[in-house]
Amino acid sequence: MEHFSYLTPNYARLSVKFVRGEGVYLYDEQGKEYIDLLSGIGVNSLGYNHPKLTKAICQQAKELIHISNLFEVPYQEELAQKLVETSFGPKKGKVFFCNSGAEANEALIKLIRKYFRDQGQDKYEIITFKSSFHGRTYGSLSATGQPKLHEGFEPMLEGFRYAEFNNIESVKELINEKTAAILIEVIQGEGGVNPADENFIKELYELTRQKGLLFAVDEVQTGNGRTGKYWGFQHYGIVPDLFSTAKGLGSGVPVGALVAKNEIAEHFTPGSHGSTFGGNPLAMRAGLVVFEELESGLLNHVARVGNYFKEKLTSLGVGKIKGKGLMLGLELEKPCKDIVLKGLKKGLVFNCTAQRVLRFLPPLVITEDEIDRAVEILEEILREES
Repeated sequence: MEHFSYLTPNYARLSVKFVRGEGVYLYDEQGKEYIDLLSGIGVNSLGYNHPKLTKAICQQAKELIHISNLFEVPYQEELAQKLVETSFGPKKGKVFFCNSGAEANEALIKLIRKYFRDQGQDKYEIITFKSSFHGRTYGSLSATGQPKLHEGFEPMLEGFRYAEFNNIESVKELINEKTAAILIEVIQGEGGVNPADENFIKELYELTRQKGLLFAVDEVQTGNGRTGKYWGFQHYGIVPDLFSTAKGLGSGVPVGALVAKNEIAEHFTPGSHGSTFGGNPLAMRAGLVVFEELESGLLNHVARVGNYFKEKLTSLGVGKIKGKGLMLGLELEKPCKDIVLKGLKKGLVFNCTAQRVLRFLPPLVITEDEIDRAVEILEEILREES
């Protein structure tokens, strides 16, 4: 009998159905074990069946899953405090909660524009970067500097200009009287795990100070401990005016956030923006567990095992190693889609981005022994490919 799917065909799904997870391992319908080096594309930060997270989610499900933002929502204030204190410092920022990275970036774009409009300034253009990725809603897609993702959905929203990543002169050329902000990923994830140069970020930041622009960072993939620091921008010694985050914040429970300095955040006045599901108690409990784990030693663990993983990949002597912490890429000289498929057959989960980059985003709880096992399998695959 011919299989009919009731799902839209927008995902090129691989023919594996995972039904269970434990730690950094996934298991399919046949019980086959896989080492997960992708964590749901950087989402399952605490891995699978984490006892503290599971307990908190179950407990909260029995109490209250959702209550509208017309009322005070349990645990919102506590998680917002964690986000602000680990980024701007105590009482120096405010948080808007939503459900995803794309929603967080929509909020970021809207807040930037409203900040300047409220001051009577007609500044609305945002400079982003080629090969960037900010989401698939119209605002976040328009901010994304990848024309192939725009195809079929034109016209994009106006007000976005795309500079060359790590090229300060290309940014300067795009600044005009309409420019409001610069939005950047300090490590481009979907674009190929491309880290920003330290001097470039510092020059970019200084440029925004000189020109009266807002400096915004997309921390959807780089945030919440992924790079070995709470936030990716902390590797560069700067503090942005506002940033977005999501992915690993809820370790599998959908949650996104916009974090902005007080003087900017105050422009989200009542009725100016909102989210029905954003900041629900279940998501807030999950986010709190993630941050409690980061604070109690997981952040240092990520920095240590991230360096170990990078060293192990370097020892393979193949391709170019990129990234920070547990956000790493191995750039090869040929397309890597087939390598991903071979990895699945051998019980290893990772993906290919920018056609030639193997991307590794394992759960933050991965150990050195598990990295050893994974790299052994990867080495075997690459040997077969050579």
